[in-house]
Amino acid sequence: MGRIIGIDLGTSTSEVAILQEGKPHVIPNHLGEYITPSVVGISDEGDIISGSEAAEQLLLKPEDTVMEVKRLMGSGTKVTMGGEEYTPQEISSYLLKYLVQCAEDYLNEKIERAVITVPAYFSDTQRKAVVEAGKLAGIKVERIINEPTAAALDYGIDHMDDYKNILVYDLGGGTLDVTVLEMFDGVMEVKASSGNNRLGGKDFDNSLMDYCVERFHSEYGIDVSNDKRAMMRLKKECEKCKIALSTEKEYSIVLPFFAEVVGKPVSLEEVIDRGLFESLIKAYIDSTKEPIRRALHDAKLQKEEIGLILLVGGSTRIPYVRNFIETEMDKTPGRSLIDPDLAVVRGASIQAGLLEDKISKEDGIMITDVCPYTLGVAVLGYVGGIPNADVFDVIIPRNTTIPVTKEKVYGTAVDDQTSVGIDVYQGENKKASTNNPLGNFILDGIPPAPAFEQKIKIGFSYDANGILQVEGTIISTGKKADISIETTGVEMSEEIDLSGWKDVPGSRSYRAVVNKAEKLLDQEEAGVFEIDIDSLVKQIKKGLLKGEEKEVLDGYKEELFEIMFDLEDDE
Repeated sequence: MGRIIGIDLGTSTSEVAILQEGKPHVIPNHLGEYITPSVVGISDEGDIISGSEAAEQLLLKPEDTVMEVKRLMGSGTKVTMGGEEYTPQEISSYLLKYLVQCAEDYLNEKIERAVITVPAYFSDTQRKAVVEAGKLAGIKVERIINEPTAAALDYGIDHMDDYKNILVYDLGGGTLDVTVLEMFDGVMEVKASSGNNRLGGKDFDNSLMDYCVERFHSEYGIDVSNDKRAMMRLKKECEKCKIALSTEKEYSIVLPFFAEVVGKPVSLEEVIDRGLFESLIKAYIDSTKEPIRRALHDAKLQKEEIGLILLVGGSTRIPYVRNFIETEMDKTPGRSLIDPDLAVVRGASIQAGLLEDKISKEDGIMITDVCPYTLGVAVLGYVGGIPNADVFDVIIPRNTTIPVTKEKVYGTAVDDQTSVGIDVYQGENKKASTNNPLGNFILDGIPPAPAFEQKIKIGFSYDANGILQVEGTIISTGKKADISIETTGVEMSEEIDLSGWKDVPGSRSYRAVVNKAEKLLDQEEAGVFEIDIDSLVKQIKKGLLKGEEKEVLDGYKEELFEIMFDLEDDE
């Protein structure tokens, strides 16, 4: 069997590496670049092109070019390229094919296996989409490894005894991960992971773009937001501005002939200083405080117990990010210990070497990771003594060490029940239907009997790649039904950090009712309304953060008021 390569499939850029003589070695693409733009396009000749070649045509042929599809992995969304629709997995497969070809040319051998990295906070659906992209590219994905774990592996392979507890803050082009690890006796154990799959450098670019578009509109009365070519030019310039402001105090955005005003071409010219840029991204960065604290809480550690902070991802080069981390953690992040752009792919190649037994026993290292989300099933529960068929029962709590298998036993709900539907969810809400549905199946052939007499055992197995297998068993007969949840293409509701809801404009109108509702929940006084109150509180917070219409938010508020009024009447 051929060698296994490591691939970092990123939102903005991607890289490939191999373990050689016990050390990670990043492989250049056919242009000699170690960092490849995550861009795919169709050439004038109708061929699929990837990397820098595709990125170069973004300005001239935006309709034939696709970028930043990582956030769409595992969703039902398709992208258009050259007038045809493609799934994010298909676009990613073209990029993977290109990286594999670069590795084959460099190594002069056939490559058919790879370790691919994903954000720690990637869902089961998104992980399966990455595996599918690998299959479409003609490679077997031997292991999915979380990006922060890979970065820590790059550091830890030569520094296992330097620090016990490490926090990895990984802020890339499209995602944020915060992971806490413990290193001891050749073992690298992930204690907890948290994050946000929709936060990264892309959002900082968009903030700059929105500012420039608004300024241009104010000056000339023209909205260019629907002009694809103009916006692509602006995006490229805003990316340059963002990068420049990491080392310079100001940057001049100049785009000649940006639009026409009364038949005459006009330019877009804006001077962006670091203070202005930081004001545009401050809310994004400050929102990462909660994932940091959640990861520490789940790891059962205080920030004083963290010996080293590793910054990963190009966005951590932004001075405000570094200052924020230093202030939040009361500790200066480690500098120059790892390359923020290449640490992840280097770690992926080390994982590949571990799978191939190419790491010497003296340098041996064992990795344990965690399931970043809570997994469970919908059950008939009793809330305040009243039956409710939409209760989420947890089988695998978030941040459980993987691989893991856990089982629970349930009883039939009604007399003479002969089949049961097993609905699997991922999320943190008490109301099952408000979590992300992963899949479902029917287990039939249950012998007729009074309610609760027949027992059903449900087992969850979450493997090292973070992919879930579910099995249901009728205990009295041994009959089984199981699925590997093929959820690729199922649209997942976004799981977002709700901690900053009070800082959103307009939140003041909802604080009193939310605070009262949360007090009822904390004091376990919600009774039969517990699940509904919990769900409505989360809907209000999420709605505020996502900018939902006031009428919708007021509807949640009114419904919450009515429930609490009924609760008071019952008392």
